[in-house]
Amino acid sequence: MRVMGIDPGLRNMGWGIIDVAGPRISHVANGICRSAASDDLAARLLSLFDQLTAIVDSYKPDCAAVEQTFVNKDAVATLKLGQARSVALLVPARAGLPVGEYAPNAVKKTVVGVGHAAKQQVEHMIRLQLPGATLAGPDAVDALAIAITHSYHAQSASRLADAVRRATA
Repeated sequence: MRVMGIDPGLRNMGWGIIDVAGPRISHVANGICRSAASDDLAARLLSLFDQLTAIVDSYKPDCAAVEQTFVNKDAVATLKLGQARSVALLVPARAGLPVGEYAPNAVKKTVVGVGHAAKQQVEHMIRLQLPGATLAGPDAVDALAIAITHSYHAQSASRLADAVRRATA
């Protein structure tokens, strides 16, 4: 199974792709889609859409996961983040991929074991779980953490569904 994680952002949208084979995960690619702050909002969203579409077309993931938005004190910033998050949800959905969503604390708890882990702790665990991977930056690290979280949740859901099928057969 190939999983794409997306860390939404208007300026920097992190992405990461992993392959999952049973309990083994391996790094495929990661990076950051960037939009120019000098462009108007519509042009920035279109740029992110085009970049993310090219990545999905290139790596052909089987599913995707996106980090849920938290509410800032700045309503305008929250709204802009929500619009970027819409792009992050739309691109994989348009490609026919199932899309999972995870709260930031759930991602940290899955990857580090603590829901309020620091960014450095998340990066450390990503480096341990994906040895040799060259990380494009903090947004890409977060995206890989989201992909790993989705892989764990998808495997758990699959095992539960199998157990239910066996129990009712």
